[in-house]
Amino acid sequence: MTQKNHLVSVVVPIYNMERYLDQALTSLEEQSYPHLEILCVNDGSTDGSHAIMHAHAERDPRIRVIDQQNAGYGTAVNRGIDEATGDYLAILEPDDWIERGMFADLLALIDRFDQTIDVAESAYWRVFERAGETLKVPCAYKGRIACTQPFRIGEAPELLLHHPSIWSAIYRLAWLRERDIRMKEVPGAGWVDNPFLVETLCQTDAIVYLDTCYYCYREDTAERALAFAERNPLLPLERWCDMVAVLKRLDVRDESVWRAQNLRGITYCCTAIEANGLDHPGLRDKVVEIFSAMDAALVMDDARIKPAEKRLFAQMLGLPDPKISSIGYLPELAKQALYRLRTTGLRFTWLSVVDYLQRRRARVGK
Repeated sequence: MTQKNHLVSVVVPIYNMERYLDQALTSLEEQSYPHLEILCVNDGSTDGSHAIMHAHAERDPRIRVIDQQNAGYGTAVNRGIDEATGDYLAILEPDDWIERGMFADLLALIDRFDQTIDVAESAYWRVFERAGETLKVPCAYKGRIACTQPFRIGEAPELLLHHPSIWSAIYRLAWLRERDIRMKEVPGAGWVDNPFLVETLCQTDAIVYLDTCYYCYREDTAERALAFAERNPLLPLERWCDMVAVLKRLDVRDESVWRAQNLRGITYCCTAIEANGLDHPGLRDKVVEIFSAMDAALVMDDARIKPAEKRLFAQMLGLPDPKISSIGYLPELAKQALYRLRTTGLRFTWLSVVDYLQRRRARVGK
């Protein structure tokens, strides 16, 4: 099938990213698909980012620099959505980069279908940099999306279970505007990718997926993630509540979607508890609020939720002790370990197991 010449508008929200920005923009310039509109939204940068984006714009007419006062990641992306003129919209965070074939391959996938496609999603690379070494491993849903395409998110809830990888997809721009899908506008980064994830994936039955990694996402180490949780313990929990508000507004009733949302909420709560302890001001009340928003039956019969987390859930809500043996979780733990071993290799699997064993008691307030 001959590929159509769709225009892809790529929004790059930029605030003080001079260290990585050249690599990010170069990866767009070198895409095998040429029909791009690259919108560099300069969110009030005070470092050398402004000069870097203008240097790229001078040599590539597809790049346009849009300056605004610092207002945060969500506002910058929304500015890009407003100014985009393409058929599809993509997002590139300025500390990441994209391998050469992403847009060409996603558009070729879209063009295989007679049905209008709203979201084309792909796997991505998790990039870890430590001790001068760069380690790339596939994302946690690679190899796990198996359904007839196009599909609705309830048929592939793995896309909701893990990191909100909103940038590993392209979105039909007219659809975003028809549904008024926008980023939450708050200062800084603000974890606004969380509600955007459910806003997009839960408003269509026309998603397609390519199980190839293109987007290279620089991921925080466990230590940096924990440090963030110490500084901002309630922020992820607030965004989880925003996600629930979106699901309720959209009247989402699919059990698989709510199970994924429960798992994300428990993960966020346990990370905050690990970093700060339950006695941190406001944390206990927020955890109770989040747990109260979950269907207890769905939590208790979900094999992916650890026994200690289920006991914490019951304790916080004043429910009877579920008296769950940790032995019953071993098959799920083995399943996850085998998946990691198959997709990420022995070394990364071992590091993940060690990290889990070191942190598991602190994650439930012990």
